[in-house]
Amino acid sequence: MPNCPECENLLDVEVEELEEGDVVACGECGSEYEVVGVDPLELTKVEEDYDDEEDEPLNEEEEEE
Repeated sequence: MPNCPECENLLDVEVEELEEGDVVACGECGSEYEVVGVDPLELTKVEEDYDDEEDEPLNEEEEEE
């Protein structure tokens, strides 16, 4: 299992089942990472100001929901 780049905790994911574009979250610190490569496994931190469904910043009304 891979480690969280933020807190070094083990990420509870099955590496063999991951695909590019999947998002995994750390159970310890809550950081979210997008899978950008699978062989070898490469993760990039998901920006907190962005919605996973749209690549646009959230406005204040959406954040309150």
